Amino acid sequence: MTLALQLTGIRKSFDGALALDGASFESRAGEVHALLGENGAGKSSLMNVAAGLYAPDAGSIIIDGVAVSLKGPADARLHGIGMVHQHFKLVKPFTIAENILLANRRPHFSSGILDIRAAIRKQADELKFDMDPDRRVGTLTVAERQQVEIVKVLVGGVRILILDEPTAVLTDVESEGLLKIVRRLAQSGTAVVLVTHKLQEVKRYADAVTIMRGGRNVATLDPRQASAERLTELTVGQTVALPARSQHPGGPTRLNVGALCYARGDGRVMLNNASFHVRGGEIYGLAGVSGNGQAELAEALIGANEPTSGEIWLDGVGDFSHASNTTRREAAIAAIPADRYAYALAGSLSISDNFAIAHIRSGRYGSVAMVNRSAMRKEAMAAVKDYDVQGVRSVSQKASLLSGGNAQKLVIAREFSREPKVVVAHSPSRGLDARACAAVHQRLIAARERGAAIVLISEDLDEILSLSDRIGVMTKGVVVAEFERPADRQAIGRAMVDHA
Repeated sequence: MTLALQLTGIRKSFDGALALDGASFESRAGEVHALLGENGAGKSSLMNVAAGLYAPDAGSIIIDGVAVSLKGPADARLHGIGMVHQHFKLVKPFTIAENILLANRRPHFSSGILDIRAAIRKQADELKFDMDPDRRVGTLTVAERQQVEIVKVLVGGVRILILDEPTAVLTDVESEGLLKIVRRLAQSGTAVVLVTHKLQEVKRYADAVTIMRGGRNVATLDPRQASAERLTELTVGQTVALPARSQHPGGPTRLNVGALCYARGDGRVMLNNASFHVRGGEIYGLAGVSGNGQAELAEALIGANEPTSGEIWLDGVGDFSHASNTTRREAAIAAIPADRYAYALAGSLSISDNFAIAHIRSGRYGSVAMVNRSAMRKEAMAAVKDYDVQGVRSVSQKASLLSGGNAQKLVIAREFSREPKVVVAHSPSRGLDARACAAVHQRLIAARERGAAIVLISEDLDEILSLSDRIGVMTKGVVVAEFERPADRQAIGRAMVDHA
């Protein structure tokens, strides 16, 4: 196969912290090359160099045998390189078509928008995405925004396609469909780089895999010749076991959600009398095909949107459906949203500020007018150590410099620092490596053992099955079926499909 992309001896530092230490990578036309590694191993940083977002401090970028110096993402696109990022690059008030037009300029807007709409429909049909070019991005679910990012790159016509965790928010069926498209793209001559933490994706769809650790290459091998255990060991340095859990009968009902209704700005009903309850000491998993109201339910529970009707009760006291975020925090409701940078972190603020914000109003660090920043930094550093948040040189550094998985650890450290009564976790392991994923699951189980009521919303059915005491299936904004542990995967799948 022809060598399409070659990265050699790439070094890159951020704020004095070394992210890439002589990393190398090769991708060939007609090949799917997977990239594995722990969160913070340098995978996304290396691919951001290839996509023109980061200028390397040292090393070379060679495209089709010619050394190049990329001046930015637009320059990379001119060389045929397109990247779908884990954290979306979309303008929420704009329509899908307008967002894709921004990345794929046309000489005239009026004729260009018509051309882009046609191109979107063509690509969406091929990918089997239900996509209206005139919908505004702000009304889309996380999974739908991921689909827009994929279509945006493909509309540009790339020869080297980089996918950073493309299936993190997709269901099993959606993921399989997308990866089959990826295989077809490779077979047509495209060089595909697949950054993923899902070993089965590597085993089933990749022709080669490169593993990184600490900003360096560990190994490049044929995934079909290596076991999943071997790949895990190379990735994290050890085999990661599922977290232990005891049989727990659960206590009295702690969270009661009654007949929640919610409609988007475009009038589409996303919650339609959604009802369920969660006992103390219980993990209640919500499964379903993405776009069936799970995101809107999570947002209603954490206070990111207000339902049009219905009630949310905690310990049988009060209706929290229209309560402020402050009131919810005082009631010990913890939020782990799917989009951590939109709802959970302020990337421009420091790690210590992001951690301490949950306790400022409580007076834990003194009065609002006289905040004890030394105490804030001390507690933030302890949390960083306790939750193994890597890539932290100082808690004064910006949260935006953390990798996705380490940002998630910071969110969980903050939310669990108050021993919550209710935890709303939406796709908590999205984009995490095996070790970080196990750590997140262990924290959820520990909260369950302390008596918290956990609402686990995830498109990853394996995650739902491994952690949940009871499982609800959500379709068209309502819980249509419930299953006790141990639940039958096929029965859950039938419930998801039969009510669609």
